[in-house]
Amino acid sequence: VQLQASGGGLVQPGGYLRLSCEAAGLELRYYAIGWFRQASGKEREGVSGASANNADTVYADSVKGRFTISRDKNMVFLQMNSLKPEDTAVYYCAKARTSHLDAQLWPLTVSYDYWGQGTQVTVSS
Repeated sequence: VQLQASGGGLVQPGGYLRLSCEAAGLELRYYAIGWFRQASGKEREGVSGASANNADTVYADSVKGRFTISRDKNMVFLQMNSLKPEDTAVYYCAKARTSHLDAQLWPLTVSYDYWGQGTQVTVSS
């Protein structure tokens, strides 16, 4: 099983990026998924999650209204708009252990068993 994240880069404040995550070796559509980020010197934090059928999506308060999670077949996307310098981090996609999202458990890294390698997002003028 492999998850490959891509789409990061350098963008000015107020700009946008679209992250992609492609899964190989499993049918990702049967599992909930998550996007996490880790800024330098900080712990990894949950950014967004989606249930297997995408019926349920969740967002961290810091990105609500700016980020949108979506999925298509074995791909997962994170559309990031109105980017801020505080969004600078390495972003990771992850496959959850279950098909559903738990409101309390989704932002915990232990809820996920496979991780992509991370893609750097830098928001700076």
